[in-house]
Amino acid sequence: MSGKQVNWQQNLNVLWFGTFIAGIGFSCISPFIALFIGQLGHYNATQTSMYSGMAFAAPFLIKMVISPLWGYLADRYGRKPMMLRASLGMAIVIGAMSLVTNAWQLIILRLLQGVFAGFISNSNALVAAETPKEHVGSASGKLATGNVSGTLIGPMIGGLIADTFGYRYTFVITGVAMLISFFLSLFLVHENFTPVKREKGEKQPHFLNGIPTKQILLGMFITTLFVQATNNSVTPILSLYVKQLDPHSTNIALTAGIVQAINGIAMVAIAPFFGRLGDKIGSHQILKFGLLFSTVVFFLTTFVQNVWQLGGLRLLIGISDAALLPTVQAMLAKYSPKERISQVFSWNQSFQAAGNVSGPVIGSSVVLIGGYRGVFIATAILAAINFILIRKNISSISADED
Repeated sequence: MSGKQVNWQQNLNVLWFGTFIAGIGFSCISPFIALFIGQLGHYNATQTSMYSGMAFAAPFLIKMVISPLWGYLADRYGRKPMMLRASLGMAIVIGAMSLVTNAWQLIILRLLQGVFAGFISNSNALVAAETPKEHVGSASGKLATGNVSGTLIGPMIGGLIADTFGYRYTFVITGVAMLISFFLSLFLVHENFTPVKREKGEKQPHFLNGIPTKQILLGMFITTLFVQATNNSVTPILSLYVKQLDPHSTNIALTAGIVQAINGIAMVAIAPFFGRLGDKIGSHQILKFGLLFSTVVFFLTTFVQNVWQLGGLRLLIGISDAALLPTVQAMLAKYSPKERISQVFSWNQSFQAAGNVSGPVIGSSVVLIGGYRGVFIATAILAAINFILIRKNISSISADED
């Protein structure tokens, strides 16, 4: 095995761990955020709900706005420095959350957590740039499971730590894990970065300007937005829906946590397979399958009668996520100019954050009109719209890949 192979595989393994921890860091607070805020002051139910919503959404709103800046700096100065900035910053900020004494301190630190975003997008960009072309699909598939599974499993891990050691220790343990990720990245991740030389006075192009494949890249951004929105639309109502399906259960929170995490487990197991398959038959084929499959599964979820059926269909959603999210990463890597690859992945992270914010809003709004089952009808419609929109790009993708 050559040194080049060892190098990119080592990068991939270290960064998988880092993106997994980063995903946990953004989501581990969700099971107990309202309970924790309730301990920070004498807030009534309305105030607690308001502060909880603000604290939950804060990092995603900031990440949505600031991610492109970190992508621009990464393309100029290197992806590894941006990853080190993000991992160290997140370690400090998340650890500091264990010391807060009121809700506003927590909200401010969650905002700062969004400021220190960029580890995930630059990990994707570094792996895409350093991995041999014939392995980009499978490598991107594996790396994508780190962030997504960390985000999905994070609530279960956060709840387990909180129940065992207390709310504040969740932040301490997550911060220490992120610090470990910083040191692993510092010493074990290697980047062969050469900044692009520009003429004096030449400006960096913005967004997708000047990229021949910008239509394909924009299609991938939209897919990321829709997938995150559909996955997260169920978040605000999941425990309530589980309670409706099993009103006599005494472990609603645990059951809801398992149901929420189960699609992440499926994705971790299956995503590498779809990555390898995409390298063989074309990423566009995997993309079409994932979109159609998710539409059908979301629609079928409308008719579940018990928690077991809900869990089984959430497992199938994990299969569609395994087909969609890694494929998006692989196609971004393939169709992005190397000198702007960090910007592309950072914009994709902005769309991902937009989906994380808009999904719960959509779910909460639909419940008022169509009840809990109406949320799954709405997500099926969103998935179908995504498929229709992406088909406009499929012909050009197919011609390039076939």
